Amino acid sequence: QVNFVVCQLFALLAAIWFRTYLHSSKTSPFIRHVVATLLGLYLALFCFGWYALHFVIQSGISYYIMIIIGVENMHKYCFVFALGYLTVCQITRVYIFDYGQYSADFSGPMMIITQKITSLAFEIHDGMFRKNEDLTPSQRCLAVRRMPSLLEYLSYNCNFMGILAGPLCSYKDYITFIEGRSYQLQQSEANGKEDTKYEQTDPSPNIAVAQKLLICGLSLLFHMTITKTLPVEYNIDDNFRATASWPVRFFYLYVSLMAARPKYYFAWTLADAINNAAGFGFRGYDKNGVTRWDLISNLRIQQIEFSTSFKMFLDNWNIQTALWLKRVCYERATFSPTIQTFILSAIWHGVYPGYYLTFLTGVLMTLAARAIRNNIRHYFIESPAVKVCYDIVTWMATQIAISYTVVPFVLLSVKPSFTFYSSCYFCLHIASILVLLVFPLKRTQKGSKKHETVQPMWSKTLEGENLLQKNSYSTTNNSFSQKQEITCRYQTLKQ
Repeated sequence: QVNFVVCQLFALLAAIWFRTYLHSSKTSPFIRHVVATLLGLYLALFCFGWYALHFVIQSGISYYIMIIIGVENMHKYCFVFALGYLTVCQITRVYIFDYGQYSADFSGPMMIITQKITSLAFEIHDGMFRKNEDLTPSQRCLAVRRMPSLLEYLSYNCNFMGILAGPLCSYKDYITFIEGRSYQLQQSEANGKEDTKYEQTDPSPNIAVAQKLLICGLSLLFHMTITKTLPVEYNIDDNFRATASWPVRFFYLYVSLMAARPKYYFAWTLADAINNAAGFGFRGYDKNGVTRWDLISNLRIQQIEFSTSFKMFLDNWNIQTALWLKRVCYERATFSPTIQTFILSAIWHGVYPGYYLTFLTGVLMTLAARAIRNNIRHYFIESPAVKVCYDIVTWMATQIAISYTVVPFVLLSVKPSFTFYSSCYFCLHIASILVLLVFPLKRTQKGSKKHETVQPMWSKTLEGENLLQKNSYSTTNNSFSQKQEITCRYQTLKQ
């Protein structure tokens, strides 16, 4: 863990140097790719030793599969290989070496690389095999129209900004950043052609980086001072279960799981700050003309802590992973997309039984919460006063439901997880099943407008919107960019 933090702080300094001395205006994309890749592999080697070779092996074999299989089926082979390779490494680490250890391990970066390998495989398949009219708007925006070179592929997977803790980003966004096209603005002319205009100077990420480092410091302080005084394991302590009342038990359940979150806040916010310091992560301007550096942000802390629905929590927690699950599974599933997505999430996270208990419980909670929201919420939103009361009640219910669901994720093993659930008489499992029996669950319309959510940095100017709020994207294949009919508008993830 010390190695991990030291390497991330070194990556932060390297990012500042990279933006200052290897800016796209001063050097070629080739040099930027080479330096980003070599620094990333060096950090991996320093942090994980020769286990870092797994990153190169997984990426190299996946690239070979892409080349020899062809664009028609390579996304399936890459998906099976990358996820299978990750699973084998997780089984080896957990059941042979160090079951139950929380220390940083090489399978963590492999989880991010697996996301990148599979995402890019699907994007190439969409861009080079499928017909444009068969793609959803989000798939059209992310589609890659040419095969990346080996250097570009390794740079995307193993660059120093994201090799240790991510976050996941789209291949197009990364290449646009490396090639120095992150700050272009496209303006649609009357004749339908697009006139690309450039900013006079690149927007500075310094304020955004400073704010995120402050959040990192506070999160680390909270984790080191408070988290250890509120262990999640105390929820299954025999004396506590025997003597504490139900309200006290549920209150401790909430605060103990809330105290477990700052370590994630620290790691993900620091990773975001590293990318921003290198100049990556710019997403345009808000309505006041203030720069936005949240293109690849992985969480929104305020929305997490004040979530009033299960969906709202999931939309703001580990955002890039949720987007990955949506793009490679939810949008493409032929049946039960919610169940398939949760199963994939469990497999990707690892092989601890607690992960599967959490995500299977999460399926029930998600479906029950969706049924309640669809059937009763509209009765409580007419009056502001009533809506405030409704929001308070749903916030309390959401926080308890989330805490109840993720206890096995922290405890890892079957026995303590079932000890906790049996001590609660499986109350929320039973309640969720009863809700699904009582309330009709509206069928989700896949491909409908509310599901079209993407995270690109480029967007076409829409009627009545300020141009300064939008970024542009020019594709990796420049000849294609002149023919592009649609670019994308950023939205937050919605299931």
